[in-house]
Amino acid sequence: MEEICGKFKGIQGHHNSCYLDATLFAMFTFTSVFDSLLFRPKEPEDNPQYEEVQRVLLEEIVNPLRKNHFVRADRVLKLRQLLDRLSSVTGLMSEEKDPEEFLNSLLAQILRADPFLKLSSGLDTFYYQLFVEKDERLNLPSVQQLFEQSFLASNIKLKEVPSCLIIQMPRFGKNFKMYPRILPSQVLDVTDIIEDSPRQCWVCGKLAEYECRECFGKMQCEGLEGTAICKSCIDSVHHHSKRLNHKPVPLSVPQDFIPMAPHCEVPRLYMELFAVVCIETSHYVAFVKAASGQDAPWCFFDSMADRNGEQNGYNIPKMVPVPDLPRWLTEEGSRALNEEAVNDKMLPEHAKRLLCDAYMCMYQSTDVMMYR
Repeated sequence: MEEICGKFKGIQGHHNSCYLDATLFAMFTFTSVFDSLLFRPKEPEDNPQYEEVQRVLLEEIVNPLRKNHFVRADRVLKLRQLLDRLSSVTGLMSEEKDPEEFLNSLLAQILRADPFLKLSSGLDTFYYQLFVEKDERLNLPSVQQLFEQSFLASNIKLKEVPSCLIIQMPRFGKNFKMYPRILPSQVLDVTDIIEDSPRQCWVCGKLAEYECRECFGKMQCEGLEGTAICKSCIDSVHHHSKRLNHKPVPLSVPQDFIPMAPHCEVPRLYMELFAVVCIETSHYVAFVKAASGQDAPWCFFDSMADRNGEQNGYNIPKMVPVPDLPRWLTEEGSRALNEEAVNDKMLPEHAKRLLCDAYMCMYQSTDVMMYR
């Protein structure tokens, strides 16, 4: 990490480009989960300049970023000019924008990419916004907790495990944050929000055949895992007077898994955190994982970390290693940070940005990536 970090590393920012710089850096520097966007052949329905957008993205941004770990601002400007001209999102050349506006412009409108998330409601989307009611008992909520609460409240599921899952935090712009601190879960368990995925009875561990949403948060087993139950255990669990009015519904279990269920453990499905895009006072930065696995090193990227000159000067991008970040993401490490720093100013600089300023968390499934 020390060799590839330093000044003039990453993507050079220019004139309110940080929303785009941080997002592109997170998407392409160390992961290939978005690489299919770079190689899909042009189709008749595509924009006439589809191939030019694809070429600029691949040859002027992604390749230099991976080979030299540096992209000049004029290269990114070419992409901004194309997006501004070809999409319905206005002000991409000069105004402050949000990452989701950039993603809508590039992915949905110009590249016409296949949405990453397919919801049981019939809607498809590129990212998922967390909508939750604030729980005053949660001092340092994790993305896992908020993710499950949001899916429970919305009463939806994902139709399949996505190769990439982009989660927007429960905040609105730079001002309103539902929680002052949120812990990005380094591994996201999506087993219980995948439609028709085999699930485990929280009581006995066998294949679950029912889901009781009213049991959420009321059992020894936390989260949505505690809503799955088998036929043998359902009566005993709901015999309690407080649960007599619960209305469990049958789960759809894949037919080919039923004969295997007595002979193997019900598998759990996990996704790995690989980037966190953060915002503070209208400026976007990113933490990005430089390899796969929980012990992989992380770096912090700021496209406008420093500046040379005034009005006619230029921004200096910077990458720095963050060796403490894997420890901060653990349950023990995050708890210690949260308890020791009673106010945000007491947190280490990068820890403050990670816990207090998270805007988007990006997850990938290394298994699904292999065949998509």
